[in-house]
Amino acid sequence: MGANLPDEVLLDAYSAAVVSASERIGPAVVHIQVMQAPRPANGNAPRGGTGSGFVFTPDGFILTNSHVVHGARSIRVTFADGTTHDADLVGDDPDTDIAVIRVAGHQLPTAALGSSRSLQVGQLAIAIGNPYGFQHTVTAGVVSALGRSLRSMTGRLIDDVIQTDAALNPGNSGGPLVNSRGEVIGVNTAIIPFAQGICFATAIDTAKWVVEQLLRFGRVRRGYIGLAGATMPLSRRAQRFHGLAAGAGVRVESLEEGGPAQRAGIEPGDVIIGYDGEDVAGVDELHRLLGEERIGKKTAVTLLRRTQKLELPIQAAEMPARP
Repeated sequence: MGANLPDEVLLDAYSAAVVSASERIGPAVVHIQVMQAPRPANGNAPRGGTGSGFVFTPDGFILTNSHVVHGARSIRVTFADGTTHDADLVGDDPDTDIAVIRVAGHQLPTAALGSSRSLQVGQLAIAIGNPYGFQHTVTAGVVSALGRSLRSMTGRLIDDVIQTDAALNPGNSGGPLVNSRGEVIGVNTAIIPFAQGICFATAIDTAKWVVEQLLRFGRVRRGYIGLAGATMPLSRRAQRFHGLAAGAGVRVESLEEGGPAQRAGIEPGDVIIGYDGEDVAGVDELHRLLGEERIGKKTAVTLLRRTQKLELPIQAAEMPARP
């Protein structure tokens, strides 16, 4: 008798959600093949790589990871139906591991972008990608944690990262992490080697902001002040003497010749404890404060120089594009 029941009745709610989401977003997920310029150490042999991505506009814009396409000499995209297209790099942001590429086309299948603001730990998370070249592989799990931070290949922290136990493998990079409605909630970006069930995705709200920047400028605009520094704990004596809330700052190791920090009078050995009225308790906090809105803004940097607490005027410049 059960054989006469429709499939949707036979499927339990979990399976039905996974199947429905996969069918909805699957046609928009693509396999990306990349050829990169050869490295001198490897002679003249070109380097190749693969990853995943997904179309988010009908005219061919595709979201993926920066580490999949950064420095690519050529990019080729394969759709679920087997059709292939050459793609161009629109822009990428290594600091968030997000990139946008584009193929020629119209009325292409698209993935609906959801929101990561309303996510809850424990809700269903489905990953779709091309691990090890096995195209359109679907894995499912849950959102394991929210608000994680993950260090990118450039050394900056990617904030608001989603942790999931939906299995990811090499080749999943750049593919979508979706909810039960088939809406993209994250861009799969990393796994922890030799760990099981610990995978990460850049939240889609972060990706949307990066996409807007890449489509407008071809890059993400960030401020910089031209120094190299390291997070340094402050002595309790210094904290008490200067009435500091934070227990650490950024010790200046070196300065860029003619950069904003040098022009402001900052010296090696200074410890930056504030910028534009905000506490700076380490390098990551300073990075966060140097957003697009502070480019060209005249403000002040607060620092400790030996026993003195100083406030110097400074104006952040725009960070040059990465090679």
